[in-house]
Amino acid sequence: MGTSLLCLSASLPPFCLPLHWAPLKLMASREGPCSGVHTSSSTFSPGALTRGMRLPRFSSALVFSLLIAQTCILVFLVSRQTPRSPAGSREHVHVLVLSSWRSGSSFVGQLFSQHPDVFYLMEPAWHVWDALSQGSAPALHMAVRDLVRSVFLCDMDVFDAYLPWRRNISDLFQWAVSRALCSPPVCNAFARGHISSEEVCKSLCATRPFGLAQEACSSYSHIVLKEVRFFNLQVLYPLLSDPALNLRIVHLVRDPRAVLRSREQTAKALARDSGIVLGTNGTWVEADPGLRVVSEVCRSHVRIAEAALHKPPPFLQDRYRLVRYEDLARDPLTEIRELYAFTGLDLTPQLQTWIHNITHGSGPGARREAFKTSSRDALVVSQAWRHALPFAKIRRVQELCAGALQLLGYRPVYSELEQRDLSLDLLLPRGMDSFKWASSTDAQSES
Repeated sequence: MGTSLLCLSASLPPFCLPLHWAPLKLMASREGPCSGVHTSSSTFSPGALTRGMRLPRFSSALVFSLLIAQTCILVFLVSRQTPRSPAGSREHVHVLVLSSWRSGSSFVGQLFSQHPDVFYLMEPAWHVWDALSQGSAPALHMAVRDLVRSVFLCDMDVFDAYLPWRRNISDLFQWAVSRALCSPPVCNAFARGHISSEEVCKSLCATRPFGLAQEACSSYSHIVLKEVRFFNLQVLYPLLSDPALNLRIVHLVRDPRAVLRSREQTAKALARDSGIVLGTNGTWVEADPGLRVVSEVCRSHVRIAEAALHKPPPFLQDRYRLVRYEDLARDPLTEIRELYAFTGLDLTPQLQTWIHNITHGSGPGARREAFKTSSRDALVVSQAWRHALPFAKIRRVQELCAGALQLLGYRPVYSELEQRDLSLDLLLPRGMDSFKWASSTDAQSES
């Protein structure tokens, strides 16, 4: 006959002891913490167990010691099976660079991408808009937000809905601008502490397995995503209050007049996205004489900035930073040092040298480099619209974007003479105390 067992179960693997152990006779005969013990039969009778057999006697000290040992085992088993809190991912810092097209966001993205502590992806939600191009921007907000959250948590399976089943790293949009995807464990093209090259990365790393992106993501302290497909801040509130995320938002803006000039140079490449912004049900929009896209971009920046700066919700405190591209162009190292401090990063000497070189090139850059981060004179780039746009178009942009100009600190020009006069500073001091923070409605009514 096999030995009968007495088992304890607490929603975990049962802990069993032989029924002939005297301590359990004592436990079963009284109420207490262990009164929930059970056997394989429906009732438990101490008398039935002891009939026909003599049970050894144990001292109370031994019984107490056994009870302590049993309790320790149960505590150990419970602790092994308790799921880890999602707050464990707070080891990571998550940064969302929130901007719009042609606002210098690729440059700011590279400031993060080249940092040795950062895993960076450029516009992962491009895949959402590519797959669902008949939708409108507001209708796609939730899908974009869900993808962004998954990537922040390094769950790259979210791309199953948007990418081929057999896929490589190169199936990701603009993958080669991510230094992390050109470095171990994904690829050995560049060490983590080195400045990467998009061209070299493309030649060496394109066929690396897609699954390595998840492994790489988990190995970095900071996960940074750059996105241009959010048009209000409220859609991000679930991410900001998510205990699994430690989110910081960098809201990058640029003078709408400069944005228009840059968009005109890249209108064909932006035609599909412009159609989604305008809700054209899949129709691409290349020509936009009414400046409807620029107008909507201006309104979105106002909505985001007002939500963050005028009575923001408590969970947004110290987690939002407004950055103007023109401030970066004027004093790159100071601005970038502050930006890194906001996100918990240090400015290394190598990065400092690279930033100086990339912002002190010659001229505004060639048109073929419109979507690349190359060495240019950042100050010249920021002022190029003043020579390139006709005053009539500038006046129209100022009318459509009056609220954004006033809220974000850009001074209007009232003549072609003012437009061309580069000694006239059009960038107002930053800070809510430095210029009037007006609502877009007020500004539109005043214009």
